[in-house]
Amino acid sequence: MQTHQHQGYKGAEWFYEVLERFEHFGLPLHFTENTLVSGDIMPGHIVDLNDWQVDAWPTTPAGEERQAREMVEIYEILFGHPSVEAITNWDPADGKWLKAPSGLLREDNSIKPVYDALMEKIKGDWWTKEALNTNEIGEVTLSGFRGDYVISCGDKSQRFNLDGKNEKLTIVLE
Repeated sequence: MQTHQHQGYKGAEWFYEVLERFEHFGLPLHFTENTLVSGDIMPGHIVDLNDWQVDAWPTTPAGEERQAREMVEIYEILFGHPSVEAITNWDPADGKWLKAPSGLLREDNSIKPVYDALMEKIKGDWWTKEALNTNEIGEVTLSGFRGDYVISCGDKSQRFNLDGKNEKLTIVLE
């Protein structure tokens, strides 16, 4: 699903409604081409976004804060839904498609607040890295987010995946 939001953030309710509508197909959902601008919002009367032709579309401090707040909300909603498999932002840096300030970086490649906010969320809040000790029979309990993991002890390691379908997973390090 493409979510170019040059005309303003569609809002949490819109994302929840889309997720509810499409989860019934039982297919993995990919949210691609996510854009939120960090400058002035494109006028609502524009039907085809390609019709918006400007000489410049600068980012603004207030727009950058808005973009960071709204993008984090989008990621929280999508990351928390079991049907969502991928989230992709469209522009890494501002000024690419339609000259929009929709990237995680400014045109000069300096970091915008949205980059730091997403990094904190993804590599901080959602990053599972723990040192655990087994109980007396060699078991350990881990609670983690869906995704790929590596468990290791000494020189032995094993890859595994938490898919949200199994409550208990047995991994043997040999």
